[in-house]
Amino acid sequence: MESLPAGLAIGLGAIGPGIGIGLIGMKAVEAIGRNPEASNKILPPMLLGMAFAEAIAIYALVIAFTK
Repeated sequence: MESLPAGLAIGLGAIGPGIGIGLIGMKAVEAIGRNPEASNKILPPMLLGMAFAEAIAIYALVIAFTK
């Protein structure tokens, strides 16, 4: 029965970052589509935002493995 809480922790902990990464990517592609010359200004913050969102999922994974 120990695997159920761990599975729920990583499953629920990955929903938010997954949605966040999708929204970040969607808006970045939309912005680049509207103004292709601004891609050099859009891509670095996009990647940074995705990395921060992914870190939250990694925290959930660590919590799932420690229990």
